Amino acid sequence: MLLSMFNAVRNSPFKAPIANCEESETNQLIKTRNIEAATANPGDTCKFGSTRYFALCGVGGSLSCGTTHFFVVPLDLIKCRLQVNPDKYKNLINGFKVTVTEEGTRGLVKGWAPTTYGYSTQGFFRFGLYEVFKVYYAKLLGEEKSYTWRTGVYLAASASAEFIADIALAPFEAAKVKIQTTEGYANTMREVIPKMYAEEGVTAFYKGLVPLWMRQIPYTMMKFTCFERTIEALYKYVIPKPRADCTKGEQLVVTFAAGYVAGICCAIVSHPADVIVSKLNQVKGSSAYEIAKDLGFGGMWQALGPRIIMIGTLTAFQWFIYDGVKVALQIPRQPPMEMPASLKAKLGVE
Repeated sequence: MLLSMFNAVRNSPFKAPIANCEESETNQLIKTRNIEAATANPGDTCKFGSTRYFALCGVGGSLSCGTTHFFVVPLDLIKCRLQVNPDKYKNLINGFKVTVTEEGTRGLVKGWAPTTYGYSTQGFFRFGLYEVFKVYYAKLLGEEKSYTWRTGVYLAASASAEFIADIALAPFEAAKVKIQTTEGYANTMREVIPKMYAEEGVTAFYKGLVPLWMRQIPYTMMKFTCFERTIEALYKYVIPKPRADCTKGEQLVVTFAAGYVAGICCAIVSHPADVIVSKLNQVKGSSAYEIAKDLGFGGMWQALGPRIIMIGTLTAFQWFIYDGVKVALQIPRQPPMEMPASLKAKLGVE
């Protein structure tokens, strides 16, 4: 399937326009940061590793996360309700039927505002800071070790970025779950925020932060690391020509495929914590430990199927949009890491 999609865009005229950027300066910056980066083209609108580069990556992340989460609000709503009230919402199809019967079709988009604002903010920090930390950690390790330990670089960079991004997401996530899972509590973000604050103060918005870290940090570590290594494997074993010879459209097809693989892995790794977060924001005065104990091992895997569908699709489109924004804004795009010449010489590799 991937090869057929790949061949469908082979003759695509999808090319980035040209702007001013000094190739020699960009290549020098890449070398000093000890990380493999995209070939510096005159069309790049910023230097790799510059403040503008990181900011534009954040913009791409904000657009990719905000738009994709907005479009899957109905699926997310049913998933949350399956997690917190399995007696009423039997399965995915039944959940949609019950919701539409009781609340009409408008009920399927409850919580859209905190979802969109929250994940747009999170996406800015997640993707922007991932690029920052990836460059920084690679610089600390040096060119050879950053390649040899590249999986560790991806894991550390994504965990560091997500730790900060979740602090921005937590209040919006708490408001979203409250709207979606507590019947009759509130219908809009403007209603739910003052009501939650009046009842529990600031604690209402951050009591789920630790479980959120438990869910999102493993999720993001898997999302970025699995994506990076899948991209590497696809170009090495599946795609019939080098990445440099592929058109931008063909590269985006590979990005989408790698994103879907990463999304499936993400959903499985982070699902138990996702169930705990949903229950925690539904039940007042409960701790994550108490919720986990009450649910038991089996209970923490409720609604895994819908979440795999949601997260797999979501992650694939997030990477597609993020990479597409990089192309549209003419931001330098990194190819998969390659073994440095110095390390090849040491190992006797051609």
